[in-house]
Amino acid sequence: MSTTDPSAGEGREGSREGSREEAREESPFVQISEHAMSFLHSAALRTAAQLRVADQLADGPRTVEEIATATGVSAPHLLRVLRLLATRDVFREDRNGSFHLTPKAELLRSDVPSSMREGVLMVTGELFWKPAERLDETVRDGRTVFDDVFGGAFFDYFRQKPEAGAAFDVGMASLSEGENATIADAYPFPATGTVVDVGGGRGGLLRQVLLHNPGLTGVLYDQESVIRDHHLDGPELEGRWETRSGDFFASVPEGADVYMFKRIFHDWTDEECRRILRACRTAMKPGSKLLVLDAVIEEGNAPQAGKTLDVLMLTSLNGRERGEAEFRRLLTQPGLRVTKVIRTSSPVGIVEVTAE
Repeated sequence: MSTTDPSAGEGREGSREGSREEAREESPFVQISEHAMSFLHSAALRTAAQLRVADQLADGPRTVEEIATATGVSAPHLLRVLRLLATRDVFREDRNGSFHLTPKAELLRSDVPSSMREGVLMVTGELFWKPAERLDETVRDGRTVFDDVFGGAFFDYFRQKPEAGAAFDVGMASLSEGENATIADAYPFPATGTVVDVGGGRGGLLRQVLLHNPGLTGVLYDQESVIRDHHLDGPELEGRWETRSGDFFASVPEGADVYMFKRIFHDWTDEECRRILRACRTAMKPGSKLLVLDAVIEEGNAPQAGKTLDVLMLTSLNGRERGEAEFRRLLTQPGLRVTKVIRTSSPVGIVEVTAE
């Protein structure tokens, strides 16, 4: 690239600015102040997702005035929101005042396979936001305040408000999609046999497992209202899957080789998880595998996505993320033995349980 290319100069200047920012160590005072106001980053991210700002930039950078006109909002106010997001590399503002997509901002587009837009809207919505506001009460009383805020338990609320349940299902599928191929690639599935995705939502994980393992067939098992919008159709999987509806606390399809539970056990207390295990053990044959796909909390003070998610479980549900020792205690039940724990490059680990 010619050194007279103006974008090259901007790139070098941007790199110098980035280096200066990285070199500057913020004081504990500034860091605590930022932590105290970090909820504004979530609010800004939600606003950008609601307005579909990333969609407006799909064909290239635009000025904030152009984005505001297209979305019907106030340009000066939108500028302040996007400027905040740009400090975390969600969008980038150039010297001319135009905003660009970044790899993070790409995930807010609604028209890409890896879109996290619906997931962002779900997590930043009132189902999680309002109970988080009262986290001190949860810690004090040892139970979520979700019931007090919304008049019923988390999943019971969806029966009262089907539209909220539908938004939750779409949001979960959105957040899960970026992990599914990694999980399918990380576990040594058998060459042949049947895999049941229990509580599998719209089937994103099962789809990836079947694509990665052409000798397998699959069953998507969840509530009827969820599986009717599944993502398993397509010639590449023709004849290799079926859907069944039911309640995994009562029973699961019998005789499969592998049972997958992705982000299911973390929703529930230990006793409720044992009910699921009993139903599953009844259905399993000797040698069948049960895969618990949840965050596996690491010891120590290092940041981990699972530690954040654990507090989310604390606020709106009575579930939790667990460490390896906790999983081994929980999952070692009559006729079941923990045989393997696999860390993946995603926030989700794989705890393998074998039926004896």
